Amino acid sequence: MDNYIVSARKYRPATFQSVVGQKSLTTTLKNAIHNHKLAHAYLFCGPRGVGKTTCARIFAKTINCLHPTPEGEACNACESCMSFNEQRSYNIHELDAASNNSVEDIRSLIEQVRIPPQLGKYKVYIIDEVHMLSSAAFNAFLKTLEEPPHHAIFILATTEKHKILPTILSRCQIYDFNRIGINDTVEHLQYVAQQEGVSAEPEALNVIAQKADGGMRDALSIFDQVVSFTGGNISYRSVIENLNVLDYEYYFQLTDNILQGNIGKCFLILNEILSKGFEGQNIVGGLASHFRDLMVCKDPQTIVLFEVGDVIKKRYLELAVRCENPFLYKALEYTNECDLNYRLSKNKRLLVEILLIRLCQLNSSPSSMGDDKKKIAIEPLTAHVASPEKSPEVKQYTENQQQATIASQPAAQKETPPAKAINERLSFSLKDLYEDKKEPVQTQQAPAALESQTNDFTQQELNAAWTAYANQFLKEEQHLQNSMLNSLPRMTDKYAFEVSVYNPEQQQKLTERAPTLLEYLRSQLHNTAISMHISIDESAKDKIFMSDRDRYIQMAEKNPSLHSLANEFGLTLD
Repeated sequence: MDNYIVSARKYRPATFQSVVGQKSLTTTLKNAIHNHKLAHAYLFCGPRGVGKTTCARIFAKTINCLHPTPEGEACNACESCMSFNEQRSYNIHELDAASNNSVEDIRSLIEQVRIPPQLGKYKVYIIDEVHMLSSAAFNAFLKTLEEPPHHAIFILATTEKHKILPTILSRCQIYDFNRIGINDTVEHLQYVAQQEGVSAEPEALNVIAQKADGGMRDALSIFDQVVSFTGGNISYRSVIENLNVLDYEYYFQLTDNILQGNIGKCFLILNEILSKGFEGQNIVGGLASHFRDLMVCKDPQTIVLFEVGDVIKKRYLELAVRCENPFLYKALEYTNECDLNYRLSKNKRLLVEILLIRLCQLNSSPSSMGDDKKKIAIEPLTAHVASPEKSPEVKQYTENQQQATIASQPAAQKETPPAKAINERLSFSLKDLYEDKKEPVQTQQAPAALESQTNDFTQQELNAAWTAYANQFLKEEQHLQNSMLNSLPRMTDKYAFEVSVYNPEQQQKLTERAPTLLEYLRSQLHNTAISMHISIDESAKDKIFMSDRDRYIQMAEKNPSLHSLANEFGLTLD
C-alpha cells in the first residue's frame, strides 16, 4: 500500500518509442538529435496531459546520453542516463513558472546558465507553464533566450501559447502537440490493464477515453478511479455509473421513438434521465453528438471519424440506415438551436420537451424532410395556418383555378363572382370603407396539393406573379395591397427572395399572408421550393406613396374611434 504509484506516473513514457499519439513530433526530435541539429530554444505547446513535459525530459536525457542507440533512443546504461533515472542529474533543471514567475527567479536562472555541465554535453532547462511568467520576467529572459551559451538548451512548455509574447515565440522552434486519439488512448489503457491484471471491456475503455478528451494523464487517472470502484473488473455499465455518463441506450431509445413520432414515450425517457440527476443541457448536447455520429456513419468516407467500440459502432450503423439525411440535418439544427437557447430559458425542461416534439414531427412534416423516396403529398399550407373561412384569398384562388379548368366551356356557362364598384374619381364615403362584412363565407376546398417542381424563373416573372396576387386577392385590404405593390421582391438565391417593408406592422401583415402567398407563387411559377424572407427597411419609408384613403385606413386601424367619428358626422373623403 505504501509503494502504490498512480498509473499516470508508473506508466509515464521513458523513451520516444513509448510516447503515445505524437509520432510525428518524436520522429522530428530523434532526427534532430541524430543529425546534430539542435536548436537553443524549443516551445512545446498543446492541451494538458498530451506529453509535453514528458517529451522534454526524454529529449533532455537523450541528448546527454553517452551511448545512444541506433534508433535514436537513450541507452539507459551510461552514467548520464543513470543519474537522470535516479533524479540526481545536475544537467537537467525544471522550473515551474506558475510559482516562479518573477524577475528575480529569471535572473537566478540566468546565473545558473553560465555554469557549464559537469557530465555530458548540454545543460537543459525545462520551464513548465511558461505563459505564467510576468511581462517583466519575459523581458529579462529575452537576451539569454536569444543568445544562450553553447551548452544551454531551453525547453518551454505551455498549454496557452497565445499568452506568450511574440518576441519569445520568434526565438523558439515551436512544436504543437495534438490531442491523443480515442483509439490510441484505448490501446494504451488496454496495455496498462494487462500489466495490472485488470479485465476491461473495450466499450468501457472507450468511454474512459472519451471522458479524458484527448489527455492521456486524465485517462489514466480515470482508469485508476474506475479500478478502485469495480475492484479490477471494468465493465461498460460500471464505468457509466461511476463517471455519471449518459448511457448510449437512452439515445437509441429516443431516436427509435422520434422516428416513430411517439412524443409521449420520448417524454417518459426524458423524465427517467432527469430523475438520475443529469442536466437538460447535457441531454441536448449528447443528443446532438448522437445525431452527428449517425450522420458520420452514413458515409463510408467519414466513418473513420466515429471512434467507438465495435459493438456500439454496429448499432449505430444499423440505426443510420433508418435515418435519412434530411432528417439528420434538421435534427442537428434543432438540437443546436436548443443548446444555444438553454442558458437563457426560464423553463429549461419545457425547452427540451419542445425540442423532442419538433424532432418527432420531422418524419410527419413533408416540408422539413424532402424525402425523395417517399412521394408524400404536400398539404395546403392553409391547413396548418388558418381555416378557409379566415382566408378569403384562398377562396378567390380556388375560384380562379376552377375557372381555368373550364376555360373551354361556352361563355354562357361561366359564372363571374360579384365585385364591388370602385370609385374611379377617388370620391367615396368613409362609412363605406368599414361597412359590416359579416356575410357568411362559403367554405371552399383548399387548393389541391402541388407536386414537387423546381422550374427556374426570372426576376420579372416573380414580380409579375407578386403583382397579380396583390391585385387579385387584396382588393379589400388596400393598405396591404399598396405595401406589396410598393415593396417588390428581390431574388437572393435561385429559389429564394427577400421583401423589404418599412415597419413591423407591414411585416406582421405580410407574414400572416405568407402561406397562401407562397402557395400562389409556387403554383404560378411551377416551383415548390420557393422561399421568402421578410425584413424591415426603415430607409424605404419615405419612398412609399400613400393616398389619402391609405392614410385614413392606417389611422383608423390604430384608432377605431376615428371610424365612429366619421360615421357619426357622415364624413366623406373627396
